[in-house]
Amino acid sequence: MLGAQRKDHLLAVLAAEGRVVAKTVAMELGVSEDSIRRDLRELADAGLCVRVYGGALPVPAAEAPVQQRLTVATDSKERVARAACALIRPASVIVLDAGTTTLAMARMLPHGADLTVITPSPAVALAAMEHSAARIILVGGELSRHSAVSGGALAQEAVARLGADAFFLGATGIDPEHGLTTGVLDDAVTKRALAARSAEVYALGSAEKIGAVSRFPVLPLEEISAVIVDPEDTNPLIALLPTT
Repeated sequence: MLGAQRKDHLLAVLAAEGRVVAKTVAMELGVSEDSIRRDLRELADAGLCVRVYGGALPVPAAEAPVQQRLTVATDSKERVARAACALIRPASVIVLDAGTTTLAMARMLPHGADLTVITPSPAVALAAMEHSAARIILVGGELSRHSAVSGGALAQEAVARLGADAFFLGATGIDPEHGLTTGVLDDAVTKRALAARSAEVYALGSAEKIGAVSRFPVLPLEEISAVIVDPEDTNPLIALLPTT
């Protein structure tokens, strides 16, 4: 079987079964595991899968560019945002990560002027300013065209001088085994820096993120306070997560 045919087969298995186990596919096709791992590496480099130990997983829907994500699982994100806002205490300092769920949160914030919102996302900052009386602190840095979030050395320096009561973190994957992951390395670094400066860390787990795994690890589940999930989501993996 030619390499191109193997890759087509791997993508078909990924679509049908939700994962590729390299050892199993190698036995089915009568080729070496090294050949399958090389095919998966090339598919991952092309953005068509996410490599994990022993095989590959689909690319999470939450890794799409921000404008495309606005139409993904919108009802689920609204429910998660509402549950997250219920955890915001009066006169607190919170961090809202970049992302479509935090954008929904920004439109639901309490209206008291005693709230302070820190965010690396210009879109979230503008929404919070429009829909609340909160004090807004925008983290500066290089703006990613993919995720529309500030990052890089300037952002790291700014974050190191901040402190917050709670960080509402937007990962692209939340999985019991792989923890919180994201598709952009710089975003993972910024998220860890913000988590380190926050007393509590809540991961926002809308339906499309539960069980998804992206390329770059952010935090293991044991290092966060809880995952805020959609109360209407029946995904069995939720039982394996630390939830609110």
